[in-house]
Amino acid sequence: MMGSCSKQFFIDTHSYLQMKSLYRINKSCTAFSVHYRSVSTISTAKFEQPILEEEDRVWICTRTTFLQIQQTLVQKCAKQRAIVLGKSCHAQITQFGLQSDTSTSNMLINMYSKCGVVDYARKVFDEMRVRSVVSWNTMIGAFTQNGNGVAALKLFIMMLREGSEFSEFALSSVLCACASNVLAFESKQLHAFVVKSSMESNTFVATALLDVYAKCRSVKDALRVFEAMPEKSDVSWSSMMAGFVQNDLYEEALSLFLTAQRNDVEMNVYTISSVLSACAALAALIEGKQVHTVVYKTGFGANEYIASSLVDLYAKCGSIAQSHAVFSEAEKTNVILWNTMISGFARHARPLEAMMLFEKMQQAFLWPNEVTYVSILSACAHVGLAEKGRKYFDMMKKEHNLSPNIIHYSCMVDILGKTGQINEAKELIEKMPYEGTASIWGSLLASCRVYRNVELAEVAARKLFEIEPNNAGNHVLLSNIYAASGRWADVASARKLLKSSEAKKERGKSWIEIKDSVHSFMVGERNHPRIAEIYSRLEKLLEEMEKSGFKGHIEHDLHDVEDDHKRELLKHHSEKLAFTLGLMCLPSSVPIRIMKNLRICGDCHQFMKVASALTRREIIVRDNNRFHHFREGYCSCGEFW
Repeated sequence: MMGSCSKQFFIDTHSYLQMKSLYRINKSCTAFSVHYRSVSTISTAKFEQPILEEEDRVWICTRTTFLQIQQTLVQKCAKQRAIVLGKSCHAQITQFGLQSDTSTSNMLINMYSKCGVVDYARKVFDEMRVRSVVSWNTMIGAFTQNGNGVAALKLFIMMLREGSEFSEFALSSVLCACASNVLAFESKQLHAFVVKSSMESNTFVATALLDVYAKCRSVKDALRVFEAMPEKSDVSWSSMMAGFVQNDLYEEALSLFLTAQRNDVEMNVYTISSVLSACAALAALIEGKQVHTVVYKTGFGANEYIASSLVDLYAKCGSIAQSHAVFSEAEKTNVILWNTMISGFARHARPLEAMMLFEKMQQAFLWPNEVTYVSILSACAHVGLAEKGRKYFDMMKKEHNLSPNIIHYSCMVDILGKTGQINEAKELIEKMPYEGTASIWGSLLASCRVYRNVELAEVAARKLFEIEPNNAGNHVLLSNIYAASGRWADVASARKLLKSSEAKKERGKSWIEIKDSVHSFMVGERNHPRIAEIYSRLEKLLEEMEKSGFKGHIEHDLHDVEDDHKRELLKHHSEKLAFTLGLMCLPSSVPIRIMKNLRICGDCHQFMKVASALTRREIIVRDNNRFHHFREGYCSCGEFW
């Protein structure tokens, strides 16, 4: 029975017990008194009302009180993501005809949104007689948070057509929706609407604008919005840095971070995480350590995501021991942190440590996911552990009920190829439930080069020419396979095909960081200010190495020229020049860290092994695939790379 606010609701026992079991807020409906029986020699007996059992009670409250109770319950259901109890509250609200209350409907929309049931939220929204600005904002936000950007945009247009008021929250939400779905054209239309509405100076809206431009790869537009902002929040700064990182503009991200520090901008976890990612991508160890100091000063070291970024930074800069130290000191751990550490060990050819960590992770009641298995399979691939690789590939399906994706199959193809099982690798490609990617066929082609399987190399190369016709590296690799087999006519044909195509070859370069400067080299470099000194020191080093028996591996130069000419071509490779500068400038106790954009060649690999023994220096080379740690004449890769 329902009346006006002055009337009362008679709530049945079941409804009351349901509310009481949820949040124990019955104090607003009734108060209890407790009676004690005293023992005395004087008769004090008197008549008392019998105490009613729970099922005999009938609870009474006003419409206003009942509505407040339901709203409180709905809010708590939203907070706890309790969808079943939330639906029960919705049923009570409908039963007593309270769904016409706008605030209550807004709370229901929010509750269903938080629980991920957007269809129910939309139904509540559509049934509302009167919608407030909050109603539109909440529904648009619901679509955005649950990844339905197109629906959010359509609802925003519907709101404008109905002539409803809008706020910066609706605009920010719909811009975020466009960012999630990379809707570049719609984003520009919204930007025009923002200008027309004179809201471009609003910090929330401007931050959402620069974020959507960055995610649509329009970094110049994002930077223009950022620079035009009259007031910038810490979120604005972190969004711009993240935008630079997402678009591979790592140096710009570092520069912006320095500007933020000079302007005393408050740092947050997103700012620190973005700049650490930039340092990791650049392998900028010195800058990374400086940011690590900022982490200590700001107190973000306890954050597990910052810890993961630090672990990744040191691993990608070649300091795997420091990476593990950060991992061991982490106060809180999650699957991401464990995956990052396992991936670091895999990249540094430390399969034993990776496998031990894989077991410890499960002992800590953290279950491996798809990323974990990519890392552990990569660890097996880097050192050629075929049987272990098969074991983990089967384990992910049988023990953890995970379906292998294209990356897992790529790892297995790599494992089989590197261990010489090239035909098995090709069979796996043919049987897998996915189309072969450039990564998979490229891995097979690289294995064919090592084991000189020209027939399968031609099959893989044809597939690669279809998938990525503008990648000149595939043409070069096929040409090198022909050259290694002495098929010079095919070499000429492959190079002719490369010239006639639009494919562009990436030039190999190496770089080394010394103090505050990065020194970059290409083969036969002439522009470095100390190049004459570098060549002189390299010649002396090569003479010493020749005395110890090293004469260069001319089979790794695949030009049809005389052997002496081949030695001259190999002598001035970029990684050798970078190493020589490091030998000249860095203290003997500091490892020489060299970065290279392409795979290190066989001759340079052998050179580094001999140089590490002769100079007694630790040499760390990061190529485009992995790390090589050279110590006392040995490499960590075990000749698998």
